[in-house]
Amino acid sequence: MTAAAEREALLALARHAIAGAIGAPGSGPAPQPEDASRGGAFVSLHDREGALRGCIGFIESDDPHPRTVRDAAIAAATRDPRFPPVRADELTGLQIEISLLTSPRPIRADEVECGRHGLIVSRGGRRGLLLPQVPAQFGWDREQFLAATCRKAGLPETAWRDPATTIEAFEAEVFSDPTP
Repeated sequence: MTAAAEREALLALARHAIAGAIGAPGSGPAPQPEDASRGGAFVSLHDREGALRGCIGFIESDDPHPRTVRDAAIAAATRDPRFPPVRADELTGLQIEISLLTSPRPIRADEVECGRHGLIVSRGGRRGLLLPQVPAQFGWDREQFLAATCRKAGLPETAWRDPATTIEAFEAEVFSDPTP
């Protein structure tokens, strides 16, 4: 688990990276987290009302977490195709949430634990991913979680039952800055 100081440093780095990418006033030099661990990371941005404003990440990465978090934060703020780019006047109202991922591993549908596992469902060149915190946010059970991940992949909701569909799970250390 990442120490509290490293979590704060990663959050500060993400905010600093977003500010630089969108042309918001800077707050001095970029924080330099010491976290040398490597792996996937996602950055989710939420507005003042808690609505999703952007979310992009990397399932796996050979880069240290600070670089992966920085790149994911910039992408979430500027390249999530579901949202227009974040504007400079929105930055102070954004809550930044970081998810540091373990490596995905194959899992059977009956082993999926909502709130513990994030899921990747893939078949025939289509792939969908949902983070472990998503089913808790929507009150989903295991089958609803699997069906939603299939929808995210552009597959039928029951595709998880098909043996040709691959289901992988990962876990995540999730932390965020205080709600603005």
